[in-house]
Amino acid sequence: MLRFILANFLFFRLACGSPLPLPGIYVSRQTNCAPNSSGIQWAPCDPALAIAPGLSCAYFDIPLDYHNASAGAGKLALIKANATAETRRGTMFFNPGGPGVSGIETLNSTSAQFLNSTGGEYDIVSWDPRGVGSLTVPGDTFCFDSIDDYNAFWSGTIELNGIEMTGNFTDQADIDRLLSQAPVMQAKYDELGQRCLNHSNGGVLQYVGTAATVYDVVAMADALDGPGAPVNYWGQSYGTLLGSWFINMFPERVGHVILDGVVDPAGYATIEASLGWSTQIVDDDHVYEGFYTACALAGAEHCALASPGQSPEDVDNNIQTLLKAARDATVENNHSVAVTSGLIRSTIRPQLYFPAAWASVANTEFPQFIASVKQETSDTNVGLPASRSYKRGEVDTPSYTTEAIFCGDSVDLTSTNMTDVFENIIASSQNVSHMFASAWPFAAYYCSNWPVRAVERYQGPFNKTLANPILVIGNTFDPATPLASAKKVVDLLGDQARLVQLNTFGHTTEAAPSACINDVVRAYVTKDTLPPDNHAICEVDLDFEIFPGVTMEKTMANLPDHAGLP
Repeated sequence: MLRFILANFLFFRLACGSPLPLPGIYVSRQTNCAPNSSGIQWAPCDPALAIAPGLSCAYFDIPLDYHNASAGAGKLALIKANATAETRRGTMFFNPGGPGVSGIETLNSTSAQFLNSTGGEYDIVSWDPRGVGSLTVPGDTFCFDSIDDYNAFWSGTIELNGIEMTGNFTDQADIDRLLSQAPVMQAKYDELGQRCLNHSNGGVLQYVGTAATVYDVVAMADALDGPGAPVNYWGQSYGTLLGSWFINMFPERVGHVILDGVVDPAGYATIEASLGWSTQIVDDDHVYEGFYTACALAGAEHCALASPGQSPEDVDNNIQTLLKAARDATVENNHSVAVTSGLIRSTIRPQLYFPAAWASVANTEFPQFIASVKQETSDTNVGLPASRSYKRGEVDTPSYTTEAIFCGDSVDLTSTNMTDVFENIIASSQNVSHMFASAWPFAAYYCSNWPVRAVERYQGPFNKTLANPILVIGNTFDPATPLASAKKVVDLLGDQARLVQLNTFGHTTEAAPSACINDVVRAYVTKDTLPPDNHAICEVDLDFEIFPGVTMEKTMANLPDHAGLP
């Protein structure tokens, strides 16, 4: 606790020059957000935060509720990369997604990239939104006192072990085993909600929603670029939901807006999150096919999952054999094993977001899984040897930041129960994603039991008349935000939006480098130029290799004929 308080004080002291609080910002539903009256005072960041040289930090005071001053106040931790061009066009706000991803940490490692993409003509500003991190107040949501408390609470449940299944979840024993756990998990998720309410952030969970963050963005823009100035914004993943809410809550304030890796806002506003996640994973198996195809093309020399001469289908079979062995060992040993098939799926899925990491997944993660499963089964036919076993690392108490924001924004509670959620997972495994629909836990699945909804949620319409047109980017095969969602947003906005497709596997434009995408973004934000229609396709740079000698183009061209679900 002392470390947390000290970090907050140091960041504030160096960024703002004084520990005195700044005046709050308040707004009615009929008016734009008023700027923080003392502005934003930028200064060198606290050295303890290990921020890259040249970046500046600040705090920005906010009201918890823009329509009720009595709710109290908070503050946002901000970071800025200064424009480098002679002509400065204003501020470009950047949100990396999550919800729950730190904008400070992300911009600290990517500032040069974003300055390049925007021609150096904008100050790039990111922040830890309300409900995120240890510097912003309110910050992360925690629901357990210690890791021992966490482990004891979830002991013996799928929360720690994952869901055990093979193939496309048609084995009746797998189905019965999962459904039998529904009453236990229903009770656990109900109790979890109460635990979260009783912990430090429990009293402010209703104030960490996306609508409030929209007001925060507009208020920061007023403070930095002047009251009423156009708001320039680049959102990735969940950041596109924030972006969609912004452009429709404040259509008259839209400047240059980029939605990159798009969440369908209309679907999010109408479909219960715990039942709607299947719409976000329609491309997961395509991405998995890209992974094992690239591995086969790399061959045994560069991909540990492949044996000499193996085809993509053979590599897939190697992986499925491992998953079945892990499932069998888990069931036979009453879940008392270190590596379950559910753990493998849940660990591997997010790492497939970025093809640059695929070689590490194949050559480091999978061999560790294989070695551990061999020990559990004494089966020498499971896979390739490895030097050490995979072990679950020691972690601090997990935060429920993503759940607090994601579920707080979700539709009102319904009668949906855990049996309904499990049946949806089984159906999605059979019809949407064989490989990853059963990955558990995931934030969306908490929402039918989450006890709090945000005090304000924007639920449409999503086709307001905008002050300026926006740019929408979707990847061909994105495992979290499918191209179909980007197309829906563009269809809703009509001529007010232009769609560009990045021909890659992975999540958002961070998935793979593309000079073409950089050129499109730069033309938009510096020359106000968008593609003439919605048919533009950008390729990944030819010198980008997934494995040695294996490019994105080569992988796309060699996908199995049956790739994808029927």
